[in-house]
Amino acid sequence: MSTTTKEHLPLLHWAARLGYAGLIPFVGLALAAWLAPQTMRASAAHALLAYGATIASFLGAIHWGLAMRGALTPKISTLVWGVFPSLVAWIALLLPLSQGLITLTVVICACYAVDRRSYPIYGLKEWLTMRLQLTLVASICLLAGSFAI
Repeated sequence: MSTTTKEHLPLLHWAARLGYAGLIPFVGLALAAWLAPQTMRASAAHALLAYGATIASFLGAIHWGLAMRGALTPKISTLVWGVFPSLVAWIALLLPLSQGLITLTVVICACYAVDRRSYPIYGLKEWLTMRLQLTLVASICLLAGSFAI
């Protein structure tokens, strides 16, 4: 069961554009954490942490949407996983900045690992290449930010 049909192509094209555009804050804030004036670097890293937490929450919420669309019988574990990234992201916001960024790196990679297993079940295998690329860039940026401060 694949969602790639002729009528879905414009949607897939826009999703890819928006997904890759979503990397701009990751890259920009990671660079700012290294290159901004010293007095602004912690603020850039904090903004990176907040953006990463937002994205981690989004990645978890996708699983609620998949469970609710009714294509498959939803499992409680899918709903529990859907909440997990946002809870860990919230905790990351409370940690010291560098630890929070590293925690988000782990969460975003864990989200990809779960998606790699679950997307094919939902007929979304074609999204995994983009998901891997987005995960790699976001993770590198979060780690870079953690080492900048």
